[in-house]
Amino acid sequence: MSGKSLPRLDEPKAGRLTIQYAPADGVAVAENPPRFSWLPVIEDEALFVVRVSTDPAYPAKTTHVFEGIALNFFTPDRVLPSGDYVWSYAVWDAATKAPVSTWSSDRSFHIADDLPQTPLPGRATRFAKSDRSHPRLWLTQDRLSDFRAAVASDPDHCTWSTFFDKSVLPWMDRDILPEPAGYPGHKRVAAVWRKTYIDCQELLYAIRHLAVGGQVTQDPAMLARAKEWLVSTARWNPSGTTSRSYTDEWAFRVNLALAWGYDWLHDQLDDDERALVLSALLARTRETADHVIKHANIQLFPFDSHAVRAVSAVLVPAAIAMLDDAPEAEDWLHYSVEFLSTVYSPWGDADGGWAEGPHYWMTGMAYLIDAANLLRSYTGIDLYQRPFFQRTGDFPLYTKAPDTRRATFGDDATQGDLPAVKVGFNLRQFAGVTGNGAYQWYYDEIKRTNPGTEMAFYNWGWWDFNFDELAYRTDFPIIEAVPPADDDQLRWFKGTGWVAIQHRMQDPDNHIQFVMKSSPFGAISHSHGDQNAFCLAGFGEDLAVQSGYYVAFNSTMHQNWRRQTRSKNAILIDGKGQYAGKDKVRAMQSSGRIVTAETRDDHIFIRGDATAAYQSLSPAVTAVTRDVHFVRDQYFVIVDSIDADEPVAIDWLLHANAPMTLGDATFRYTGEKAGFYGKFLWSEAGAPTLSQNTGFPDVDPAEYEGLPVSTCLTASFPKAIRHRIATLLVPYPAAAPRRVFSFLDDQGYDCDLYFTTADDHSYKVVVPKTFDVGA
Repeated sequence: MSGKSLPRLDEPKAGRLTIQYAPADGVAVAENPPRFSWLPVIEDEALFVVRVSTDPAYPAKTTHVFEGIALNFFTPDRVLPSGDYVWSYAVWDAATKAPVSTWSSDRSFHIADDLPQTPLPGRATRFAKSDRSHPRLWLTQDRLSDFRAAVASDPDHCTWSTFFDKSVLPWMDRDILPEPAGYPGHKRVAAVWRKTYIDCQELLYAIRHLAVGGQVTQDPAMLARAKEWLVSTARWNPSGTTSRSYTDEWAFRVNLALAWGYDWLHDQLDDDERALVLSALLARTRETADHVIKHANIQLFPFDSHAVRAVSAVLVPAAIAMLDDAPEAEDWLHYSVEFLSTVYSPWGDADGGWAEGPHYWMTGMAYLIDAANLLRSYTGIDLYQRPFFQRTGDFPLYTKAPDTRRATFGDDATQGDLPAVKVGFNLRQFAGVTGNGAYQWYYDEIKRTNPGTEMAFYNWGWWDFNFDELAYRTDFPIIEAVPPADDDQLRWFKGTGWVAIQHRMQDPDNHIQFVMKSSPFGAISHSHGDQNAFCLAGFGEDLAVQSGYYVAFNSTMHQNWRRQTRSKNAILIDGKGQYAGKDKVRAMQSSGRIVTAETRDDHIFIRGDATAAYQSLSPAVTAVTRDVHFVRDQYFVIVDSIDADEPVAIDWLLHANAPMTLGDATFRYTGEKAGFYGKFLWSEAGAPTLSQNTGFPDVDPAEYEGLPVSTCLTASFPKAIRHRIATLLVPYPAAAPRRVFSFLDDQGYDCDLYFTTADDHSYKVVVPKTFDVGA
């Protein structure tokens, strides 16, 4: 396999938006076997071969060779011994069983002892033992028989009676949904989008729940009604108003409804009806698969939120339902399993972080959980063993505590409500998978603090919790809830650039949440121009908030305010923030990074670097960093450092739910349960001018009619080449305001800031001077 006379392999450099070469050279991998990925050649039909060895000469006896790989990513079917390895890949010819290109560059990696073992069975055997009878989604035929017997013995088995009464019977008498008319003039209108979104979700509920209810109870009338819904839907035009190209969210739900109906009503359909439903399901799934694989091309450009979601939401259930009935179904299922086992998630990191924020973590994980549970039940493939899934419950737990509303980042459809119920259901799922009692505690808290929102759009438009409860209890245990430990306060999601502090999360009256972000993902997708921004909640109330509402993607609120840096607790440079527009390349380049986040003796220290993000609109900037000191679990000292090649003015922004009281250098917010005060302690460039404004400039008022309007504090600092701004921020419960006393000594080469509290605990922050503030 020397390949010396073969054509040279096309091995381009990976870009910011492309899949990466992995394992990258010199890394320690997180799971065994490693996940391999590379940039594909231009021929879509090309096959690949990967070789892995402990010896760069690749001797036959110590080299693992994986042939005939159909995609540019791959998970081996075997665990490798710990040690140091090299790997390379080439284009493969199945006929000659030999490489038809030179080998790629060698890349090295290390496998440590005791890594999670997560091999993936090869294609030849992957689905060999999967039962081809119906149903296959959720319950297989043998499990369905057992479930029927259990329900006959105990109607409350796995909450069956609740599901049957509330989520099955109502659909017996509902009129069957006609095919949606689409948008007026076929131009997107938010109100029509939302109504049809819910209609298509209810279509899924009707077909799935009537089919499940009828099969479990063996009720002929219920099965007949389910079939009426299904056959009616199968007659809709697959290329019409519910096609993926018209509105993908509608299409995904219709596709899923047909998959569940085809699977669970397979024995109720005659040959003509079965052919009709299969034809509709196949056409719709093919459209989505072609988009995902051929057009969005997520195996090369994985940063497409909806296309990645469609793998779990559409391809997995539809391919399982049609396996052996449609020639493409097995290929789609292989693609999906390999993508979820290897590439997933492009938004995630090894610590379980999610670049798009906790709300889109909720959505992405919800569909992933559905797909993972279907695969686990039907094929025995358990995605949950991967390290990402073992840890990702930490992300919402630490970035969106159960008693917070607007104190985190990213698009969020809850419009200022408490975390959506589905976040809790997702955490309960990961509790069942990992045994982590803190995840179960989060679920219990969400159920306690957020009742009655099950029918809100951001819940009902996506999920029926009665079915979720039923499905969970058939497959997973209820874990004992254990509150998060007092001494486990800090989480740094390094790969996605999020860091969070949770002080006494289990005690809302004394709880403080602080979230800071500086992400290498920049402002792409559902991320915003918020590098080095922070949010704060405390004592049962949001304090320093993410301003605005996610009323709709591409609304004026979304594009002109919420995505922009001016809606964050961040800084502006000469009135400009960070690029947050629609150019994905620029959005990804508008990035930041958390340099460090660590617990020290009497404080937590965080440093973020948002230089690249601000350079996107202010190229004269040479450095932008923010240091945060959380001292003795009581107060924050924030030091912003900005350097530029020419004098720049700085606006320091902070958003709250209501107007503040302003002094010359101080500000105070008083809420219902809590408040905070702040003071600008020192600025090398000169004192600030404080002002505040309530409202959302450049936003259509109709988009937030009836919703509370937040207030933005702006501290404007004069122009200088270098800025050093030190700010004190003290949150407190309304019943017990706190004071932190401070003074400074700036007579030497540094500015020394001293802090003390009423209990005589002291703290010192040193801010180096530059002696060149410019003007």
